[in-house]
Amino acid sequence: MGAFLDTFCFLSLYLILIWLSFAFLTSESSSLFSSCKLRRRFHLNGMHMPGDVVLGGLFEVHYTSVFPELLFTSEPNQLSCQGFDTAGFRHAMTMAFAIDEINKKNNLLPNVTLGYSLYDNCATLVVGFSAALLLASGQEEQFLLPEKCFGTTPVLGIVGDSFSTFSIATSDVIGLFNMPIVSYFATCSCLSDRKRFPSFFRTIPSDAFQVRAMIKILKHFGWTWAGLLVSDDDYGLHVAQTFQSNLAQSGGGCLAYSEVLPWGEHPAELKRIVEIMKKSTARVVIVFAHQIHMIQLIEEVVRENVTGIQWMASEAWSAAAVLQTPRLMPYLSGTLGVAIRRGEIPGLRDFLLQIQPDLQHNNSYGNSMVNQFWEYTFQCRFAPPHAGWVEAGGSLCTGQEDLESVGTEFLDVSDLRPEYNIYKAVYALAYALDDTLQGEPGRRPFSGQSCDTLKTLEPWQLLHYLEKVNFTTSFGDQVSFDENGDALPIYDIMNWLWLPDGRTKVQSVGFVKKLASKAEELTLDDDKIFWNFDSKQLPLSVCSESCPPGTRMLRRKRQPFCCFDCVACSEGKFSNNTDSMECISCPEDFWSNAQRDHCVPKKTEFLSYHEPLGICLTTTSLLGTFICAVVLGIFTYHRSTPIVRANNSELSFLLLLSLKSCFLCSLLFIGRPRLWTCQLRHAAFGISFVLCVSCILVKTMVVLAVFKASKPGGGDSLKMFGAAQQRGTVVVLTFIQAAICTAWIVSASPAPHKNTQYHKDKIVYECVVGSTVGFAVLLGYIGLLAILSFMLAFLARNLPDNFNEAKLITFSLLIFCAVWIAFVPAYVNSPGKYADAVEVFAILASSFGLLLALFGPKCYVILLRPERNTKKAIIRHTHG
Repeated sequence: MGAFLDTFCFLSLYLILIWLSFAFLTSESSSLFSSCKLRRRFHLNGMHMPGDVVLGGLFEVHYTSVFPELLFTSEPNQLSCQGFDTAGFRHAMTMAFAIDEINKKNNLLPNVTLGYSLYDNCATLVVGFSAALLLASGQEEQFLLPEKCFGTTPVLGIVGDSFSTFSIATSDVIGLFNMPIVSYFATCSCLSDRKRFPSFFRTIPSDAFQVRAMIKILKHFGWTWAGLLVSDDDYGLHVAQTFQSNLAQSGGGCLAYSEVLPWGEHPAELKRIVEIMKKSTARVVIVFAHQIHMIQLIEEVVRENVTGIQWMASEAWSAAAVLQTPRLMPYLSGTLGVAIRRGEIPGLRDFLLQIQPDLQHNNSYGNSMVNQFWEYTFQCRFAPPHAGWVEAGGSLCTGQEDLESVGTEFLDVSDLRPEYNIYKAVYALAYALDDTLQGEPGRRPFSGQSCDTLKTLEPWQLLHYLEKVNFTTSFGDQVSFDENGDALPIYDIMNWLWLPDGRTKVQSVGFVKKLASKAEELTLDDDKIFWNFDSKQLPLSVCSESCPPGTRMLRRKRQPFCCFDCVACSEGKFSNNTDSMECISCPEDFWSNAQRDHCVPKKTEFLSYHEPLGICLTTTSLLGTFICAVVLGIFTYHRSTPIVRANNSELSFLLLLSLKSCFLCSLLFIGRPRLWTCQLRHAAFGISFVLCVSCILVKTMVVLAVFKASKPGGGDSLKMFGAAQQRGTVVVLTFIQAAICTAWIVSASPAPHKNTQYHKDKIVYECVVGSTVGFAVLLGYIGLLAILSFMLAFLARNLPDNFNEAKLITFSLLIFCAVWIAFVPAYVNSPGKYADAVEVFAILASSFGLLLALFGPKCYVILLRPERNTKKAIIRHTHG
């Protein structure tokens, strides 16, 4: 009977509105009608605030309503709304707050005051439709029509409704007037039909996007076998159709079953659906339904003790607190769901705290919702009580009760989701109105009309600018509408947790949104997700066990494509994903491993910083550099002492710097060869060692020159080989090596090379010298200078003690030559990284030999035997 009465009321109201629309639209062309008379008044629960421009709102402030048996009587019909919804009232007050905030702004609608007319739809279609009709036509008993214009409508735009079915019915009729309707909660994809609903907009994503978001989540976790449950209404049936179509097109999975959840009490049907869930191998169950459906379903699940289900919730119940109870959480914890985007609305809580009941108009239908909220919250009643609402009880309300002292969810603004959509909807209408009023004359799309001022503004004019609105909220979200009236969609991904202390928590684990480029982005923090399974791990939900990497899928005949067998990949091919359709051939430098699950590159071989050999050589190189720096510091600090000043201290400092370069250039041989390292390594090595050996050669020549000058008549020899000549000799000898390196790099540059000839299963990365002649000349020149220095030092080894540095030079060059003579055969017979290791070892060994042999004894004297670091000790002659 109730369903029949709802349908009868709806059809009756629909016919009345059609008649009013006809009379309204024909009044301009017909002189017979100079006025319009309202046929009937609807007494609805609402609240109002006057303004220059009024916006309408439709909200669910009560759960349900009760009508008298006869809807149309000679007296106004009074309905009874029951089950006060605190969250729904907060939704209505959010719209009031947004309008109050806009009225205080100077940069938005200056000199224009917005008002509102907010109505309660009582979660009933006929009530919601009646409220929409009232907003569109007004409640004036009779009004005269101007000669040229239709006149200002009661409201210019409506925020609502919350239900898809309500929005469909409302938009079908109100759309005849092109009045903008911006819904904050209606998600049915059917409402994106612009031909049928030309004036409908929404700040919540449509179910089409929600469906794609669900499919993205399924793909993300590899769930290819799922059950689908939907509610038996426009919302659920459209979702079922869209979901199956999109899932088939994406190839991301298959539905094990698809069932419709009934309205009302149908225990047998619910038991049948739960039995299907129990028998199915699908562990994932997706539910697009309202909160009431989920309550009924989960009660049956609890009775049957069905566990091991991974629930996926639509936005309609993903944050339903009524389901988060200790009795139900063992079954529902771990639920993943999409939720309306959470936002921040600064100042909303302070605004809610300022709400006060209207004591002068307690019985007025015009502003009744605040009083009802007050009675419900404080469990009191105003005198006399409301005729149509029976929520109150207990003592009398004074209106002075402290709202903040009551533990009510009304003041909880920590998780604003529908409210944020309402906030955006109001601002969208405000920005559109602002653009309408600020449009330049002659450039508006309706510039030829006379009704383009505030007093004669019509909804269809506002509609044009609402389509183009584009702004950013204080929370940072962009608000605009596409060609279907849908806002740029975004959803939060929620996960239900049941904490050890018995509390429940719904946490955000990611989001999914549509970018301006039309691409859709899913971001999930997998580590935060709680899985309600014994393993606490990601569950599997497949028709067939996933084909592991290294195999491909072979579909079974006459079964969904999600049901298949697994066949191993052949040799030389691989599959690196689960459920691969085909095996892929490995690239040229790769081959499949034994498991055929991926192509591994042939083992690469080069001297790396991360292997023990590379670490040792790097450490040794840095140690040598550090010792050089320490010795350089010692010599600098003691630069005025005789042992430092002896035999040209400038050459000693230059020799230390060149040794540092020798140690550091060895680092160029470690790491993967690059073009610049191949070119630089030998050049830096060659120039550094020539500089080093040149300094030693000049020092040896200085020793001989000093010895010769000490003999009678030999003074001129020392003058001919003074400091300038010494520097010039070092520069010239080093320049020759630099020229050799330059000619080598220009003519046949060393370059990195992948050598596959040494091993079939390895790629040896090496630097080819480019020109063997160039490399030989570089080494030969170093060897020539070293041999020359060695010979001179050897000849001067028996000079008196005051010139005994020649002994140190002889010994150091002996080590140097021995190392590099051994280097040649070792280098030739050590391919790959070992050739580089041999060269680095030769560089380090020869550098340490020179450093320790030349500077070790001097540092010993400076630090430990300072009594020998005197001029007298240095010039001491040997008699015999």
